[in-house]
Amino acid sequence: MKKEVKDTIIVELGEKIKAYPHFYLVDVTGLDAAATSALRRKCFKNEIKMTVVKNTLLHKAFEASEIDFEPLYGCLKGTTAVMFCNTANVPARLLKEYSKEGIPALKAAYAEEGLYVGADKLEELASLKSKNEVIAEIVALLQSPAKNVVSALQSGANTIHGVLKTLGERPE
Repeated sequence: MKKEVKDTIIVELGEKIKAYPHFYLVDVTGLDAAATSALRRKCFKNEIKMTVVKNTLLHKAFEASEIDFEPLYGCLKGTTAVMFCNTANVPARLLKEYSKEGIPALKAAYAEEGLYVGADKLEELASLKSKNEVIAEIVALLQSPAKNVVSALQSGANTIHGVLKTLGERPE
């Protein structure tokens, strides 16, 4: 591969690292063409951009980045694919489906501005909540007390009316 081509690839990887807030490094050693194609289709359906990269080029892209990715350097061995995504937990859930087979295996991840190194972090990454899930939980928590007050007022409307009527008719 010519130096110009390598430089172009390094720049493209750097742009993807900046463009996507989360990425996963995955070991795809042992996947045949059919399995790789199936994995790519699943990634596409889940809005994940999967790219198989040369470890040295990815290392250079990490070095050129503003973020310190030094803990990930040790993971750059074997056949590496990078899964870029906008939602932190989607690739982890996809990899969890494959966890029984062991291929592809998680090497490391950069999610929610944190580094996760090792295949044992897959459960932790899968349990991360996306921004939309957190917002939905907050809205549900905020709505709950209001719903309780409204239902109490509606169910007790007859009772409150009776109490007020009795108090109004009571002689002073």
